[in-house]
Amino acid sequence: MIAILQGATELFPVSSLGHAVIVPALLGWVIDPGGEIFLPFLVMLHLGTAAALLYFFRSDWIAIFQGMTGRGGSQRQAESIHILALLVVATIPAVIIGAALEHWLRSLFGSPRYAAIFLTLNGILLMLADRLRGNRAVQPGRPIASLTYADALVIGLWQCLAFFPGISRSGATMVGGLFRRLNHEGAAHFSFLMAQPVIIGAAVREAAHMRHVPLAPGQMKMATLAALVAAVTALASTAFLMRYFRKHEQWALRPFGYYCIVAGAVCYIALGH
Repeated sequence: MIAILQGATELFPVSSLGHAVIVPALLGWVIDPGGEIFLPFLVMLHLGTAAALLYFFRSDWIAIFQGMTGRGGSQRQAESIHILALLVVATIPAVIIGAALEHWLRSLFGSPRYAAIFLTLNGILLMLADRLRGNRAVQPGRPIASLTYADALVIGLWQCLAFFPGISRSGATMVGGLFRRLNHEGAAHFSFLMAQPVIIGAAVREAAHMRHVPLAPGQMKMATLAALVAAVTALASTAFLMRYFRKHEQWALRPFGYYCIVAGAVCYIALGH
């Protein structure tokens, strides 16, 4: 169940972290973040999600790295280097701000009611961004290659909102992309490309923390199975979302916004008893 939740909510603009905090609290699950099984389980979930994204966007990465070698001419080489540099720049704010505020932000992770509040705010943010884009949906969106380093930095700063449980990483980066005049499909595309180094980096960091954790064969088998489930779910989610954002330019984020507002409000009330 947690693997399916991770694979879907990591990419849908509804906050995987928020759901990971809220759902166990609502269902009465007892999850010990410090337990021996939790860390390898989390690492494998992230690796499964990252593998699905790398597979889905493999043509993008192949084109970028082939272009960087000069195949296709100097113009394609410059464009490939520029896109890779955009992804690097967009990742920098999360690395710096995450390291600086890690201990303070962790204090919010254990509070399902805080997560419910932020989930509601996430929905409001999605609605506002969708309304903004809807007013100019007749205009074509910018191609990703036309983004500047300042654009990438702004989108990266938006990504940092996802440190709050309940604010979606994909939703925040898509909102940032919309404000930089990408369309929904372009914003989702750039968001999912950004997600891959972030998710892999998180998995590597978590793996470093489990170097001295003894693992039973059964624990690793369970974590590997969870990774496969998360990968399949993430792959299906990505395929659905890219098609969905391409076909629903005027109101693509609105259903997710309604869901987050209602779910956040209901969960806040339910968790208060």
